[in-house]
Amino acid sequence: MDTSTPNVSGANSRPSTPPIGKSSLTDKVGDAVAKGRSALEDTAATARDDLGQEVSDLRRDMAKMQETMAKFASDAGGEAMKTAKSVGSAVAGEVGTTAQQVVDAGAKMADTATQQVKTLAMELEGMARRNPLGTIAGSVIVGVVLGMLRSKN
Repeated sequence: MDTSTPNVSGANSRPSTPPIGKSSLTDKVGDAVAKGRSALEDTAATARDDLGQEVSDLRRDMAKMQETMAKFASDAGGEAMKTAKSVGSAVAGEVGTTAQQVVDAGAKMADTATQQVKTLAMELEGMARRNPLGTIAGSVIVGVVLGMLRSKN
């Protein structure tokens, strides 16, 4: 047991001279911290370089994806246009065929009506030759009826 008087300056005060071996410990700790700092700087630099490379690769990949999407959109648009033209052509062909059928049917109806009018005219002419007085009487009656209809309007 030490019976000396306690240190007045405080319980945690440091002695003024370093103990033997402390400077070598300080040097070792300083060297270890310096090595750690150097290793951290190297690791940070490597990570920064790797990250820069990864970002460059990502940009390049994004540019390729953008090119691919643009080509896809262009090709899809072209295919859609071809399909629309094909459908339009098919519809136009059907409409053209249907229109031609309508024209043909109209022409046949007009032909038939013309034939019927010619037949009626020939029959009326034949009746007039066989019965001229009946034809004159019929013409007078038709004229009177048309006159009466016209006078009402």
